[in-house]
Amino acid sequence: MTRALEHFGRQSSRILAEQPLDIALERMATGLALLVADPDFVAFAFSADDPPGKRELLHDPETGFYLFAHVQKGGKSGKPHDHGASWAIYANVTNHTDMTEWTRVNPPEEERAVLKAGDRYALKAGETKAYGPGTIHSTAHPLDAWVLRMTGTDLDTIPRYHFSARRDEILD
Repeated sequence: MTRALEHFGRQSSRILAEQPLDIALERMATGLALLVADPDFVAFAFSADDPPGKRELLHDPETGFYLFAHVQKGGKSGKPHDHGASWAIYANVTNHTDMTEWTRVNPPEEERAVLKAGDRYALKAGETKAYGPGTIHSTAHPLDAWVLRMTGTDLDTIPRYHFSARRDEILD
């Protein structure tokens, strides 16, 4: 672990404990941008030999957050999804991630979701973006990319939505 990563972890724990979530997410996103600009951290977190997938870099048991390094293979596109009651912050280290934010236009009680595409943008190397709980978004990686993703909890343990064109209506 690098000194910058240790500092980021301590700072994030403090921010989450002391700030309202919307302010905390923006402050942590700013800290994540500094982290991806640190060459020692990048060398610790990623290597040209890394296979596609994710690796846990940091977990704070007190606040519950995780920081993952993701090696994305070019040509990969994700389906619209949310992080349930959790939040996420993305940061690109190399290349970019095409992001789309979605709005559900029908009542959440209905089994079949109707999503409408909203903002679309490229999250470029060195840039970060925070998503609050319930925010629906999708990612695409036209090129190989190194990405950091910070989450408020272990997403595999909480209910969240994954939207599928076979079941849901996705309006582009």
